[in-house]
Amino acid sequence: MKIADILDTKGHTVHSVLPWLTVAEVVDRLGRSGVGALLVCDENRAIRGIVSERDIVRALGKHGAALLSMSVSDVMTRHVRTCEPDETVAHAMAQMTAGRYRHLPVVDKGRLVGMVSIGDLVKNRVREMELETGVLRDAVIARY
Repeated sequence: MKIADILDTKGHTVHSVLPWLTVAEVVDRLGRSGVGALLVCDENRAIRGIVSERDIVRALGKHGAALLSMSVSDVMTRHVRTCEPDETVAHAMAQMTAGRYRHLPVVDKGRLVGMVSIGDLVKNRVREMELETGVLRDAVIARY
């Protein structure tokens, strides 16, 4: 299974913010969007970073309440790993596990086309395993 297959199912929506927004605005956007991370993109949709709930909690411990008035560019993760739509789900899962991150933007020929989370990938894998189990059960029943 490929990342493109997951995007075809879940959609290609990418929630993003501009780098000069405040952390308070980002927290509001995270809550309204119901996601755990937002891409930080410039006005040309180029990826500048990613900000997750984890980034915000770590910064809160460091800066306290002053964090809310800081810009998201002060707390975002700047090095963002990406994948391509034709990458396998297994490879993306391995990459995310090794890198200890939970969100992976999908880029096709330099253009942002979606984002997957580790939850999306696990959900897909569970569905595949259920299908495999059903096929094997049917094969065993057919033998008897």
